[in-house]
Amino acid sequence: MLRRLPLFLLVCLCTGRLQAESLEGIEIHGFVTQGFLFSSHNNYLTMQSSVGGLQWTDGAVSVSDSLTDKLRVGIQLHMYQLGQLGGPNLQLDWASGDYRVNDHLGFRAGKVKTVMGLFNDSQDVDAVFLWTLLPQGAYPVDNEGFFLAHVGGDVYGYLPLGGRGGKLWYDGYLGQSNLPLNGGFLKQIADAGLAFTSSPGGKTYGGDLRWEAPLKGLILGSSADVQAMDGSAPGGGLYLIPFILTVQYAQFTKRKFYFGGEYDRAPATAILTMGPATIPMSLDVRSWFAMGSYRLSKKVQAGSYYSHYVNKGLDTALPASYSKDWVLSGRYDFNAYFYGKIEGHFLHGNGLGFYESTNPNGLKPNSNMLAAKIGFSF
Repeated sequence: MLRRLPLFLLVCLCTGRLQAESLEGIEIHGFVTQGFLFSSHNNYLTMQSSVGGLQWTDGAVSVSDSLTDKLRVGIQLHMYQLGQLGGPNLQLDWASGDYRVNDHLGFRAGKVKTVMGLFNDSQDVDAVFLWTLLPQGAYPVDNEGFFLAHVGGDVYGYLPLGGRGGKLWYDGYLGQSNLPLNGGFLKQIADAGLAFTSSPGGKTYGGDLRWEAPLKGLILGSSADVQAMDGSAPGGGLYLIPFILTVQYAQFTKRKFYFGGEYDRAPATAILTMGPATIPMSLDVRSWFAMGSYRLSKKVQAGSYYSHYVNKGLDTALPASYSKDWVLSGRYDFNAYFYGKIEGHFLHGNGLGFYESTNPNGLKPNSNMLAAKIGFSF
């Protein structure tokens, strides 16, 4: 079934496009991608990437409709396989209603995308990015399903600050978020001996402020997210004391150039119980990245980024406590629907994306990796 997934999704997407052309007011979009990873030494993202891995298939279909001039509803269904993560079942990425009173005030409710940092609410739209993999310290692809959305409500809008002050965009939210059973966080816990049969979850709330400066193309922003987590499994459980994740970010776009950067910090304490044992886990995760790109032509784009991650709650001298990733990327758009990406990663440390169960002989401290992807979107 998994081998037929790209063809199945492609048929759905093409069918949806034909329907979109015939149903006035309804928008149907989607994508399907096939990725490839080849890494030295270590297996990455639960794939057998050290011998070349094609177990990275991703696809989604979204449908939205404007019921009135102010009310819009939409839904996105998603299916993916990333090594041992994901699976053949359709998942609900988001499903929400959006009521915009005016340009300054609006409300969303349902399963709503979480506005946080530069790319959190757009990381599920592969076609808009040059990068095959976004900086993993901030946007881990093996845990995208947890960060992407929350069940609850948002209030959003913008405030004009005058001709010399620019605009201030705001978003505030309150709701519930859950760890997906087929995601990376619970895979790591299962590898340690505790398998969850129901998703741990907890309350979350936060907000985002971004300033669109008078200097054209410049955006500065800050986000904050408070998260709690609680869940039980046969033989144990997980409890995450409420903590706050903070994000500061900036981007600048001018003609064919793009520059962006972000800094995230998440100090947290988790308590894992396994039978009679209680295991406290202290985390002080700090990550940042800086990136730049240039459009060489209408079809060709190239860029680079550096992503830095460290968990200061652990011994930072150990490779398992950090990840430093230098990346060179390129993209070619064959036409308006098909595109290809390729990038090289030079990884120091193994604190992100590596799983003990798929590296039974242990992890080398450094590795290089080739990542490629071909995609279709509309």
